[in-house]
Amino acid sequence: MYAIIKASGKQYKVEPGKKFEMDRVSGEPGAVIDLNDVLFYSNDGQATIGDPTISGACVKAEVVEHFRGPKLIVFKMKRRKRSRVKNGHRQEMTRLKVTEIVLG
Repeated sequence: MYAIIKASGKQYKVEPGKKFEMDRVSGEPGAVIDLNDVLFYSNDGQATIGDPTISGACVKAEVVEHFRGPKLIVFKMKRRKRSRVKNGHRQEMTRLKVTEIVLG
């Protein structure tokens, strides 16, 4: 059993009991949040496709931890102008554990 959800502009494949990482969401570690944009659901070969989402379906997930992603280097340069800018960026992330997938 798995579902494909849409959260923070990206799509994730989730299964009960599995962990996944996404952009920072509000909530303390241990809190349960509902992700309501379920695009696709499959259980033993039986598929349900949303148009664009499945009405009444949601994924319940527990917040495991908040952390920062790996450092990405952003380098900009204009040739022949002696202009160089080097910055780093670390994205704020949240690790979630899927507890259950509920259909409406």
